[in-house]
Amino acid sequence: MTNKFTDATQANSFFKDINFTSIVDTIKNIYMSDGSMNTLLDFERVLDDADIYAFRNWINGELVQGPVIGRYNCSCCFMWPYKLMPDPKAVLRLTAIGCDVKMMKGQLEVPIAVTSYEDFQSGSRYPKMQENKVWFMQIEIPFELMDDIKEGSVDIAEDTIDLSEIEDAYDNDLEQTKSDDDAGADDMMAADDVTAGAPNDGGAFQI
Repeated sequence: MTNKFTDATQANSFFKDINFTSIVDTIKNIYMSDGSMNTLLDFERVLDDADIYAFRNWINGELVQGPVIGRYNCSCCFMWPYKLMPDPKAVLRLTAIGCDVKMMKGQLEVPIAVTSYEDFQSGSRYPKMQENKVWFMQIEIPFELMDDIKEGSVDIAEDTIDLSEIEDAYDNDLEQTKSDDDAGADDMMAADDVTAGAPNDGGAFQI
């Protein structure tokens, strides 16, 4: 498990392949691939199960790269505006359940808002670019953890709770209740038969 904080130079080197165009391509590929969307949903399920969105600014993170599928894990990179730094306490919660997290400062070139012709690059219709300070974060989640949470097995206070076992317990209770009701009905019918066949005080059988 890793919990790393590095300076902007290292971040720019580490995330050197992330730029405005690559972010647009990442979002486009997710919408065009059912597999990527399903993987991302499984990835997000782990984050949600760890309650990280209860921590300050985590809800403001934007996906900028991924999901990248490895042999044993899946990774995604997220970005926050520099003034909206995600609470690092949530990183400790992720590493505690087996995730690998790298959090770094960096810069990202983005197009400026066009309000006049001067905002375009010379001789083109593309807007000028400006560097924005941002926070980058890469989160790697083992497939084993993703599968465990997807299947309903979660660890709480070092005790494993299998949700399927709880569902089975409810089913067994319903079956037991139905069996007890049927047995009670049979006993009542047997009692009625005995009463119907018992003699009265006059020695005659009741009909």
